[in-house]
Amino acid sequence: MPASSKVVTPRPLREADLSRVEGVFTDVDGTLTTGHKLRSDTVRALERLSDSGLRVVLVSGRPAGWGEAWARQLPVDGVIVENGGLFFLRGKRGLRKVYLEAPAERVANRRRLQAEVARVLKQVPGARLSVDSAYTEVDLAVDYNEEARLGEEGAARIESLLHARGVTAVRSSVHVNCWLGRFDKLSATRRFARVAWGEKLEPRDGRYVYVGDSFNDAPMFQAFELGVGVANVRAVLDRIDAPPAFITRAAEGKGFEELARTLLARRSRRAREE
Repeated sequence: MPASSKVVTPRPLREADLSRVEGVFTDVDGTLTTGHKLRSDTVRALERLSDSGLRVVLVSGRPAGWGEAWARQLPVDGVIVENGGLFFLRGKRGLRKVYLEAPAERVANRRRLQAEVARVLKQVPGARLSVDSAYTEVDLAVDYNEEARLGEEGAARIESLLHARGVTAVRSSVHVNCWLGRFDKLSATRRFARVAWGEKLEPRDGRYVYVGDSFNDAPMFQAFELGVGVANVRAVLDRIDAPPAFITRAAEGKGFEELARTLLARRSRRAREE
């Protein structure tokens, strides 16, 4: 990941214009989770957003298997997983799964991806697939900060080696996610909006917030006028391709809860004024 020539300092969340917000797209690891755990207060924040009529969609690098469980059990409108490889939404016939690639393309890419990642793992001591890669369908994840402890240097080397082999690779707060195919979190979010709601997400669309914390959130921070980083994003601000426009005071799940409180307060104030 190239270092930025100048660190852009996000503005405090209180300066964000949240008056037109209709929904929230959110990363999971390091954004909803706190110390790798999902706290009850954070789940309650999701519930409060949903109960208020706001759309809530999870956008994660985690596997399809996790995404299906989240879509069934959490108070959300949909789940985008594997860095945009597929998503889940509720339809008239129950839960629906949508891939961003055609079946033949997925099969070919999957076969090549597994071979390329296996080659790279042999070149980095201690590198291994994440435990949850067993539940992926489109991408794979190399663990550098969940069970493994490879550090920034190890993660950067894995990314570099994968890029050299033509594999897309980008870090979350725990894994180096890697895939082959023309998709990412942003392209999947745009398609999700078309399929689920019949809407086109406009450039810099102020109707939706995106909240995240790491490198693989950069395309979303760049595209969303209301791109919000939870406070732990500060650790990568000097290296992320596109920083968030705004930042919370609190880190991880508590930062998301702060966003939810702020958003609901603005929504309540607007209702009183109308």
